[in-house]
Amino acid sequence: MPSVQRIQNAVFTLVIVALTAWIARPFFVSLLWAAILAIASWPLHRRIRAHTGNRRTAAALLSTLLVTAVFLLPALWALAEAAQQAPALARLLTDASAHGIEAPPVLARIPFAGPYLHSWWVATLAQPHGLAHLLSGGQPGRLLLAGETAKQLGGQLIHRLVEFGFALLSLFFLYRDGPGLYQQFNVIAQRWLGAARWHRYAGSIPHSIRATVNGLVLVGIGEGVLIGIAYLIAGLPSAATWGALTAVLAVIPFGAPLAFLSAAALLFVSGHVAGAVGVAAWGMVVVFVADHFIRPRLIGDATRMPFLAVLFGILGGLEAMGLIGLFIGPVIMMLFVTLWREPQRTLDSGQLADAQEKARSDLA
Repeated sequence: MPSVQRIQNAVFTLVIVALTAWIARPFFVSLLWAAILAIASWPLHRRIRAHTGNRRTAAALLSTLLVTAVFLLPALWALAEAAQQAPALARLLTDASAHGIEAPPVLARIPFAGPYLHSWWVATLAQPHGLAHLLSGGQPGRLLLAGETAKQLGGQLIHRLVEFGFALLSLFFLYRDGPGLYQQFNVIAQRWLGAARWHRYAGSIPHSIRATVNGLVLVGIGEGVLIGIAYLIAGLPSAATWGALTAVLAVIPFGAPLAFLSAAALLFVSGHVAGAVGVAAWGMVVVFVADHFIRPRLIGDATRMPFLAVLFGILGGLEAMGLIGLFIGPVIMMLFVTLWREPQRTLDSGQLADAQEKARSDLA
């Protein structure tokens, strides 16, 4: 083919891809979530499809409904618990803002920083409307009216629900048509990269996503359970709700401290000083062990990535892309590590055949 015609074909292809990406850009996040969920849950979907006699549509519908229930039921439970606790919390905050919060006597006895902390508390939180002044950053005009706040939160909630709905819709079609889509993508990728190189990368991507999901979600649930036990022992009201909140935040590395330190502060203000110290100390131990040892080891051993690559992938992905970056970041780092090690690896024909057979068996 003449070089001019090759250039024209390349330009034609790039224009079509660019226009498609421009049209579909509002749905990229939903598609990425759907892809992550499909890859992470594909072994389960494969078993469901076997139990339904390999009926693609029925299996895809059941798998999608199951994933929906996994997300929807905890969310409904959390909303119900929040609705029950909201009036009491509102009264507590209103009373604290109107009359001030008395400084705990034990605060002044803390070594070194105690006198300073006690003086700061008396000058701010103990004063009428001191809490509102502190939350507004010293500028009352920055406080939003309740109606404006509800409007903003409502808009964000509707946006997230629509995004979640498109993700579930995309997930259904990925379940139903996943093998065919993968086969077509496989053919295109092999044409561009070559069969040997493509299979070196393709086999690692699903494995990396599943390892990341396990490392983030399962470890987060474990942190929520362990710290939730401390909430229960310390006598924190609605310990189960606080434990669930901790588990959700613990999916984000170093996110759990926001929950258990808030719980410790609530115990401290309520006069349960020993419980507050115990919750804070136990939470620090659990988070330190989980985020520095268990989580990177779980993901790193499964993907054969160094500790720093796993850590940078998780935190860098979160910083660059938000919540979805927690799962995309490690995959990108895995691709980079594979590229870094590529000069040291060669695949003979037998190894290539094994890689292709493994890829086919994953979708069987």
